[in-house]
Amino acid sequence: MTKKRVVVTGVGAVTPVGNNVETAWNNVLAGVSGVGPLTRLNADEYPAKVAAEVKDFQVEDFIDKKDARKMDRFTHYAVAAAKMAVEDSRLEINDSNSHNIGVWIGSGIGGMETFESQYETFLSRGYRRVSPFFVPMMIPDMATGQVSITLGARGFNSCTVTACATGTNSIGDAFKVIQRGDAIAMVTGGAEAPITKMSVAGFCANTALSTNPDPSKASRPFDQNRDGFVIGEGAGIVVLEELEHALARGAKIYAEIVGYGATGDAYHITAPAPGGEGGARAMKMAINDAGLNFNEVDYVNAHGTSTDYNDRFETLALKEVFGEHAYKLAVSSTKSMTGHLLGAAGGVEAIFSVLAIKEGMIPPTINYETPDPECDLDYVPNEARKQEVQVAMSNSLGFGGHNATIVFKAYK
Repeated sequence: MTKKRVVVTGVGAVTPVGNNVETAWNNVLAGVSGVGPLTRLNADEYPAKVAAEVKDFQVEDFIDKKDARKMDRFTHYAVAAAKMAVEDSRLEINDSNSHNIGVWIGSGIGGMETFESQYETFLSRGYRRVSPFFVPMMIPDMATGQVSITLGARGFNSCTVTACATGTNSIGDAFKVIQRGDAIAMVTGGAEAPITKMSVAGFCANTALSTNPDPSKASRPFDQNRDGFVIGEGAGIVVLEELEHALARGAKIYAEIVGYGATGDAYHITAPAPGGEGGARAMKMAINDAGLNFNEVDYVNAHGTSTDYNDRFETLALKEVFGEHAYKLAVSSTKSMTGHLLGAAGGVEAIFSVLAIKEGMIPPTINYETPDPECDLDYVPNEARKQEVQVAMSNSLGFGGHNATIVFKAYK
């Protein structure tokens, strides 16, 4: 069976660095951080004092107020980003094609905010006062559900939950749906709203979050003085489309998605496998799936969380995969500016990867001040770089040992 070619024709995002793709992209190129003081919660109750919060988001711009009250915040972000992506792609969804257009959006945590607030209601007022919308607001697949309802997309419909690999797994799996001929287009990515009491408490308890109180310096991937990730929120959604369908309707094409790899560490619930071997296998799988040579990759949007193990082991994995070419790669972590959006990270970072190809600009890793001898690659420190990018790779690694990699290349 001949594999279909698949291209990116639309992008949409809600992020800590901007509530649309244009603003977010301009800000990451300018090295603007979306990290600020933790305001959604009482910061005095937590060792982590900073977060990458979405700012000035008006849900009514995208969803009727009455309907919005029946959705968790992660779903608000997903619906908004999906609407922007479909509008950007100018893909018309109607009765003639809706059965062949699908949605695959993941969330690592789902409606945690809804769960917490409804549990408090249950404890204080009993089960009769729990909202009838509690379950459909909370479950992680409801981003996909609400987006498909909003768009009228009746095709392949699914949800991935693989912790911080969620967004990348979702896009990779949606890519395969189109490649094998089960859809002509997929609206796909990740959404997350994890800045809640219990989420932050849990990440603080397992010492994953940065306790640096300075918002401008807390997220510092690959820097020797990194001390944990900064929790973020938002959504990143792309429209993937079968090439012939995109060409037939005159769609603009950002890039072609050509490779996907996904592996499991089978090692530990939170720590990556020694040497990042699981991540290395995912990268090799994705590059082989793309039919590329390893030295053809120009740019890697790294998982780069600003945690000790992740940054060190991802660096080792890149060296294992690319050998001497690892030192010729541009490797950057946009989490230095967006914070870590958990299940939404892969969606947002996929967008930054295709824009690096389309615009010939590589976003920087900000806050890179003190080199770590064990992290010795070219992390595009502090300033964006004008450089032609033919092939870009995006990595996402999650609790539970999930590793996911996708590869994009310039469309020709």
